Amino acid sequence: MAVAVAAGSGKWSLGGTTALVTGGTKGIGFAVVEELAGLGASVYTCARNEAELDGCLAQWKSKGFTVSGSVCDVSSPPQRQQLMDKVASHFHAKLHILVNNVGTSIVKASVDYTVEEFRWLMGTNLESAFHLSQLAHPLLKNSEGASLVFMSSVAGVASVSFGSVYGATKGKNTKTHHLEDKKFEESVIGRTPMRRVGKAEEVASLTAFLCMPASSYITGQTVCVDGGMSVHGFTFP
Repeated sequence: MAVAVAAGSGKWSLGGTTALVTGGTKGIGFAVVEELAGLGASVYTCARNEAELDGCLAQWKSKGFTVSGSVCDVSSPPQRQQLMDKVASHFHAKLHILVNNVGTSIVKASVDYTVEEFRWLMGTNLESAFHLSQLAHPLLKNSEGASLVFMSSVAGVASVSFGSVYGATKGKNTKTHHLEDKKFEESVIGRTPMRRVGKAEEVASLTAFLCMPASSYITGQTVCVDGGMSVHGFTFP
């Protein structure tokens, strides 16, 4: 559900709002931070790599964006609590937008997963989103009209060959994969009606819209930003 219209802003603006975007220093997360901040939101983000985070914060400051952040590994429950404590303090216990963006994968057959790998993947992709949403609930409630967005994957809605475990974590929470393998890229494009790979900015645009007053009657929906690929799904021999 989109945020209520803030004073002095229109239905296509995020002016006066606050947002937490997890994993905001690369890929879709980076694009989402820039999109929200560019539309007037004050954004807080996190990353595991302090040097990378500091570099991004400096870059955003040079662009005139209001973005802060801290180091956090969201697979760790104590660090998730520490993150939310910092967000509560930074935004005076009021949060309008939570984007659970963090996600990763281990590319191997499901039967080859170790217990430790399974737990880590579930903790990072699924448990972290659930727990952070719990922790953020009081802050979101204080904003009197909040947006909660979960980044998922085409693997959550269609059969893929790189792991049912990953698909299970993302079916509950949209990310794109780095298409470094030429065969993988060609297969994806070949099964995508728009015949190209999507851009992080295209996911960020939808994310921003879902957080705007303009989308106030949209809630509980799964929206695929995939050029139509999820219509087919894809597998490899």
